[in-house]
Amino acid sequence: MQKTFVLLLAGICGAAGAQTPTTNPMPDGSRDMYVGLGASYSPRWDGAREHKTAALPVLQVQWSNGIFISGMSAGLHLSDNPAFEYGPLLTILPRRDESGLSGGLGGVSGTKTNTDLVPGGGIVPAVKASTGYSTWTKADALAADSLAGIEPIPTRVVAGGFFNYYLGQHVRLTNSVQYGAGRDRNGLRYTVDLQRVASDIAPHHSLSAAAGLSLVNGAYNDTYFGVHASVAAPLVGVDYKPGGGLKDVHANLRWNWSLSPSWMLTSLVHVSHLQGDAAKSPLVQRSTNTTVSTALAYRF
Repeated sequence: MQKTFVLLLAGICGAAGAQTPTTNPMPDGSRDMYVGLGASYSPRWDGAREHKTAALPVLQVQWSNGIFISGMSAGLHLSDNPAFEYGPLLTILPRRDESGLSGGLGGVSGTKTNTDLVPGGGIVPAVKASTGYSTWTKADALAADSLAGIEPIPTRVVAGGFFNYYLGQHVRLTNSVQYGAGRDRNGLRYTVDLQRVASDIAPHHSLSAAAGLSLVNGAYNDTYFGVHASVAAPLVGVDYKPGGGLKDVHANLRWNWSLSPSWMLTSLVHVSHLQGDAAKSPLVQRSTNTTVSTALAYRF
């Protein structure tokens, strides 16, 4: 199996399900490692209109015994069959507070204004002091800093596993399921993607692409998209408890440019569109979010 050049950029793992690098046959006792630094431009939270720019570290290490670290995930390849990949997986999910998701080496929050325009024209009306979700509109969400008063979600380590099946030499179906997300550590997420692994499009240039969906349980959706009547302004009186089901559909495209045998420029565009109860949440200002990142990595 060909050696992978897929890099996961730490700090954006919330944007998509945990990804696993392809198995990398190597001599016993050896390892393959990339370390680098770049920047990302991503939504403040899943469903936010505003973006933030943040420094972004790159880390991918794979050892000959099957252990790997890829961004904010770590796991173990257990299969000796080149057509299958499976094993345990751990992922760190970043903290979310009123400023949005944390991550990277630091970030700059997007600027806010008090006179944002509604898509149809005109100024957004003042947020109601007391309202139910039935009368809450997306214009109200746009007018508010929607995470104000929402209880922070602590950093969590979620555990589970992955199973990947190769449909061809360069195409694989990836599956991951992980449990432990959310304030009560009972959020469950399953992600499936059809992935075209990195292939050369020109000398020193390769592309990889993936598209898939995420399913979650009610506890996961309630943590990240629920609103309860006891919260502080501006969502006073809003009570929304989403159920589980389809959370999002997503796609990404990665371009790697090998500048030399040791240096690589890796760039990623990730697009996610919220679905179901998650998309209906009062916290969602924009159901389609785009993350762009680029980094320079050195291979040891």
